[in-house]
Amino acid sequence: MKFNFLGILGIICVLFSSSVFAQDDAVPVDKIIAKVDNNIILLSDVEAGYQQMLSNGQYPKDKKKAKCDILKGLVVNKIMYAKAQIDSIEVDDARVADELERRMQYFILQAGSQEKLEKTLGASVNDLRDDLRDQVKEQMTVQTMQQQIIAGVTITPKQVKKYYESIPKDSIPFLAAEVKVGQIVREPKVSESEKEKARQQLVDIKKRIEAGEDFGVLAKQYSQDYGSARKGGDLGWHGRGELVPEFEEIALTIDPNEIADPVESDFGFHLIQLLERRGGRFRARHILIRPKSNYQDIQDAVTFLDSIRTLIAESDTLGFEKAVNLYSDDQPTRANAGYFKNQVTGSSYMATDELDPVVFFAIDTMKIGNTSKPLKYRTEDGQQAVRIIYYSNYKPPHYANLKDDYQKLQQATLNSQKNEILEKWIKQAKNDVFIEIDPEYDDCNLLDSI
Repeated sequence: MKFNFLGILGIICVLFSSSVFAQDDAVPVDKIIAKVDNNIILLSDVEAGYQQMLSNGQYPKDKKKAKCDILKGLVVNKIMYAKAQIDSIEVDDARVADELERRMQYFILQAGSQEKLEKTLGASVNDLRDDLRDQVKEQMTVQTMQQQIIAGVTITPKQVKKYYESIPKDSIPFLAAEVKVGQIVREPKVSESEKEKARQQLVDIKKRIEAGEDFGVLAKQYSQDYGSARKGGDLGWHGRGELVPEFEEIALTIDPNEIADPVESDFGFHLIQLLERRGGRFRARHILIRPKSNYQDIQDAVTFLDSIRTLIAESDTLGFEKAVNLYSDDQPTRANAGYFKNQVTGSSYMATDELDPVVFFAIDTMKIGNTSKPLKYRTEDGQQAVRIIYYSNYKPPHYANLKDDYQKLQQATLNSQKNEILEKWIKQAKNDVFIEIDPEYDDCNLLDSI
């Protein structure tokens, strides 16, 4: 069986997340078990991958082989990282910082709060951020390297058919039940009084800065753009068209070090200070305050979606997909005609265990073709919103076939092609780097199998 080179990035993701919450109870004494140029792999890396496998409900019959496969994936990752260093492939520090902050917010959300996360880890969030920065940079560098290797790979329907026909009859996958579910989202329209509260808060903050307080300190304390807040509001360098027009207009017209009056954009209200400008590029920092929806704003959204739900049910001209295009505020699902999308296959059909549990329980009592009552929920960035859920279709469990599962088979064919390209690249690349494996792992035959 061929090794899944395309899936190697998953090992880094697993180790990244599991290392944050891992406990030290049953961890053996750590040591270096492999080197690829100047990059090391620790015994604890393999153990973390194995423990994560168990926590995901995967219980391998051959424990030793499973750990060999984990080590093999880690060595492949290190080869790609070493080659990226040789080829001078780098990831911008600003991108690394943004990705690290996104993950930190995820960890905080998983723990329940920053305080709970710090208590669990016995360390501050800042210490954790510093500890993980190099791991995130390595992961993003490997991803960039991989993307360059497999860029431009395409397949034809003929290749998909050939791939499907090459699967032994007794190995054709049996697919779980799938559903096609969509949503129409309404973000509460914030009242003018709430907007004025947000604007006035920034006016007061500006007065404090003019009186001598530090912009960066106040950004860390008050800004609701958490990614830039920890950097004192600094957004780094940007060019024309990279930020919202309202922000860009201010940044390109005020003088360096000048602080503009609060300005509104789709994100909320910004207090903007220009730090530097070079031609059409600028570096600015800001403090963002998002106006809060009040009870009546949310109830107005509920009433609005309830009326849309009635129109969809009773109108011959306004179907769900048309209503999505006219009224939904959620861009990702709106771009897919309102339907949730499997991020791996691109299909609008999803296994029920892939759905948000709240969505699953909503459709559990619904009939196909029905739309739910308005449901309050929080978006990924924590904002309050309201949505109606549409249950479009159901696929019973079945064996994969070209008619019903073409998108899945197309993705599988594409992955197979990419995997072959990566395999050839790794076989060549391993000759360009120094690899050393602890003799304890000779039985894994790593160098011969890569």
